Amino acid sequence: MPKKCCPECFDDRGLRKDIFPSLNPNRGTCSFCHSTDVDLVEPAQLSAYFELLANVYEPHAEGQSLVEWMKSDWQLFTHAKMDVAHAKELLGEILNDGEIVRRPFVPSTAYKSAGLLQWETLRDEMMYRNRWFLDMTIDTDRLRHLIDFLLADDLPKVWYRARIRGGDDNFPIDKMGAPPKRLASHGRANPAGIPYLYLGSKPETATAEVRPHTGEVACVADFTIPDILAVDLRDPRKIISPFILDDAAAIGQLRADLPFLERLGDELTRPVLPQGAAIDYIPSQYLCEFIKKSGYDGVIYRSSVSDGINLALFDPTKAIGGKVSLYNVERVSVKVAAI
Repeated sequence: MPKKCCPECFDDRGLRKDIFPSLNPNRGTCSFCHSTDVDLVEPAQLSAYFELLANVYEPHAEGQSLVEWMKSDWQLFTHAKMDVAHAKELLGEILNDGEIVRRPFVPSTAYKSAGLLQWETLRDEMMYRNRWFLDMTIDTDRLRHLIDFLLADDLPKVWYRARIRGGDDNFPIDKMGAPPKRLASHGRANPAGIPYLYLGSKPETATAEVRPHTGEVACVADFTIPDILAVDLRDPRKIISPFILDDAAAIGQLRADLPFLERLGDELTRPVLPQGAAIDYIPSQYLCEFIKKSGYDGVIYRSSVSDGINLALFDPTKAIGGKVSLYNVERVSVKVAAI
């Protein structure tokens, strides 16, 4: 009986959602990662997709294996049972070449990206030299194209926002939304005077984001969010699938742009001290406004203070308030490192 693989072997969004369903899979247990009750196809059915991806790399004596590059560049073969040896076995089956998976490669030098350098220069100008009329330009067409690869899917329907109770009175639901325009201070995603609604995927996430102290009481409201178009900046290498492209040159250029996209994700996650927030938030505000003007409803980003994820919703009226629950802040954890 021929061996068969499954989407869990690769943990890639494009393979799981688009390619495997198009190949008339069977259900069963995977021969490679041993996942059960999953879609199964013969590895050779994936050959055309992986041949395109392999063409992004070229042989080099000082390089590393294709599997290692695919793991680091695209976060493929990340299942717990898919170590390098098992991944090489599977890739060899896909490409029908047991030798190519043993040879060393490097990324092709034909693909380069100016996005990261452009962003760093633009960022510096926005923060310290010019604010509204900029000398530096960035390739906005390319940026918009790249952002389209980061469309969030499978988002929670219910999100949370927290406020710390000042006295004995609880905040009602109509006081748990975004602040009025005149009271909206600068935030990680919004400039002062333009309120966005900041939400966490869990009550703990929302509470941690307001930087509580031990012993305080948090009012946490739940909000139902309809289907929205949001850009997910948490982990571009995991979110973007190289298999959605049908041209090796396009895949190679996308790979070159990945560090740029990771840098943009960092803008929304990096810790910012309150005394420097008015300046340090400018790059992420610019990015979020660009995303908003590109037709998206919000941005998903990692929390720098907790587990869970955050959503900056550009139009607060899209969120439907539910009930307000109370949470005692029992402990606030601090982690330090020598510098």
